[in-house]
Amino acid sequence: MKTLCVVSCGKRKIWDKYPNAGAQKACDVYVGTFSRKCQEYAKKFYPTSWYILSAKYGFCSPEKIIPRLYNVCFGDKNTNPLSTAQLAEQASELHLDAFEDIVVLGGQRYVRMIEQIFPSKKIVNPLTGVPGIGYMIKRINEALSGAAE
Repeated sequence: MKTLCVVSCGKRKIWDKYPNAGAQKACDVYVGTFSRKCQEYAKKFYPTSWYILSAKYGFCSPEKIIPRLYNVCFGDKNTNPLSTAQLAEQASELHLDAFEDIVVLGGQRYVRMIEQIFPSKKIVNPLTGVPGIGYMIKRINEALSGAAE
């Protein structure tokens, strides 16, 4: 089977800009620059096999409807993020464990979680060794323009 691409969500959401926006598709919820760039990469290289990983909702297809603003973060246990066990169960239910390889676009926390959720899979992070969000965005831009291929 083909490759799954998992992109990180982000703290900045559409409701931060437009409080009355109402329910939105997951692909329209995360409005931060890094989140947008990760989605652009996923759409270009994995147009039919990418998901957004949310601390509240888990693996979200781009079309999944997110009802309202939320502030749940994997890095803050007080916000009650989903556990890796819950995420692994969801990945199985969504048949994401059928993919052979997984590309992760996100920081090291996301990579470690994906490694725990899919322990027998080949995990690739195109952003490995890149120090900071600005440089990560630069690396994604290079890949999108063909400079990093």
